[in-house]
Amino acid sequence: MGVTTNTFDPTAITKTKQNGDSNGYSADIIDVQDFFENVMLEYNQGADDNLPADKNVARSTIPVGTGVLRDFSYIAPEIPEFINENCVGCMTCVNECPDTAILGKVVEQPVLEQEISLIENPNEANFMQAQFAQTNKFFNVPQKRGKTPGMFGIFVDPTKCKGCAECVEACEDLGYNALKMIQKEDTTVPVYQKSIDFFRRLPPTPQAFINDKVAVDMMLSEQSMLFVGGAGSCAGCGEATVIRMWLAALGYVYGRENIGIVASTGCNTVYGSTYPFNPYLVPWTNSLFENGPADAIGIRLRWNQLGWQDKQLWVMGGDGAMLDIGFQSLSRLLASGLNVKVLILDTQVYSNTGGQSSTGTFTGQETKMSQFGKAVPGKQELRKEIGRIAMMHPNTFVAQTVASIPNHFYKSILEAASFDGPAVISTYTTCQPEHGVGDDMSRHQAKLAVESRAFPVFIYDPRKGDTIRQRLSLQGNPAQKEDWYTVPKTGETIDFYTFARTEGRFAKQFDKEGNPSAALQAAQADRLSNWHMLQEMAGLR
Repeated sequence: MGVTTNTFDPTAITKTKQNGDSNGYSADIIDVQDFFENVMLEYNQGADDNLPADKNVARSTIPVGTGVLRDFSYIAPEIPEFINENCVGCMTCVNECPDTAILGKVVEQPVLEQEISLIENPNEANFMQAQFAQTNKFFNVPQKRGKTPGMFGIFVDPTKCKGCAECVEACEDLGYNALKMIQKEDTTVPVYQKSIDFFRRLPPTPQAFINDKVAVDMMLSEQSMLFVGGAGSCAGCGEATVIRMWLAALGYVYGRENIGIVASTGCNTVYGSTYPFNPYLVPWTNSLFENGPADAIGIRLRWNQLGWQDKQLWVMGGDGAMLDIGFQSLSRLLASGLNVKVLILDTQVYSNTGGQSSTGTFTGQETKMSQFGKAVPGKQELRKEIGRIAMMHPNTFVAQTVASIPNHFYKSILEAASFDGPAVISTYTTCQPEHGVGDDMSRHQAKLAVESRAFPVFIYDPRKGDTIRQRLSLQGNPAQKEDWYTVPKTGETIDFYTFARTEGRFAKQFDKEGNPSAALQAAQADRLSNWHMLQEMAGLR
């Protein structure tokens, strides 16, 4: 379980590593000072075999934010480079990064000029200056209003970046091209490290530059940075982006002292607690694979006894944990009426055990336990729709969303958080190894899943009325009243076949001429049937 300290500061921990200053840490459960002086030092030097077994290891207890000291700078040959003249300050790269490796900050122009003037090396000063862009959003508009303009900076932390290039893909997809991947040279990591240290020395983004109506701007606030990176997830992990954005929204609105997580066993608990690295700045506990919701019921009841009714308690788990083995526990939580929220990381497979099929798996998908062969060509069952099932529970808020549509994602999270009762947020989370896509494609594939009706987004809010039609909104899906979405510029129809052609898990379902198999035809029909039902429920058919 992550243990919240009262004085945690990633910058201070970095300084502790460099200067040996161990003052300022306190914790209720473990000796955080001793942990950093001994455990972290030994691990970072590769001498962890020297550590004796102790009560903290026995209790599987890791302090908050230790992931900030994990160094991934050696695992990728490339790193993003910022091209400031192309940047518009959209914050997409910062939001979509799964590893808290690319960060944004707005600095008032006089303050920035003063800070850069203190850098003695002119080459370093020029590099730091090049990390800032003069954007219309943060510079021109405030200046026209007679306010102090701000320079928008993008910084890459070389110790957290895994080289997935998802930030570059997102920026290129939006047409800005303000990022590109470059090869690391001998001087690259050192100068990037100096730049991220410079970033941390700068004052926080002034609140005047953070527009509460622009959801992505929450990532400019330090109180949103509740996932420090250093998680052992795959490069470009779709789950990690969702987790970062989810915690950013909760941190910005509620503060980290008012958030707790119960995590069902899965990839998220493995890469989130690879001892001794914990990427979270909020307390969390890992329960068994199938009983995360039951564990949360107990915690919620105890919190209520303590008068903590307003604290946010969330359960996190994959589609296997929530749709399969833990479905009864989830259903019981939703029927309880308790104020507990659920975040489902839907990869359509049991990623943590090698990609086994789940009831969330698409028809025709090849996975372990549903391999493609002469007798059985991939998974034959229809996919279980947890969103539709959750809606049938009493007084339950439900949303399906994707991180690649930030406005819809953040709206879903915050409306669920404000709902007085149970809530389920099901998110499509690309698993590159199991889906057979590139490391940079998580955002792209999640967006395509929505466009192809593979994973429609919606919000079902019981506060909106007494009927399903009043409660259910399909806003966020393209061509809401049509069967399939047609791209205006090209005339291309985006259907489930379009989606399946882009992923390795469906590769065997197409013949040499590209024709879909009978199994994939069934999958297409299933996706369209699901879409039709949602349309009918929302009053669009």
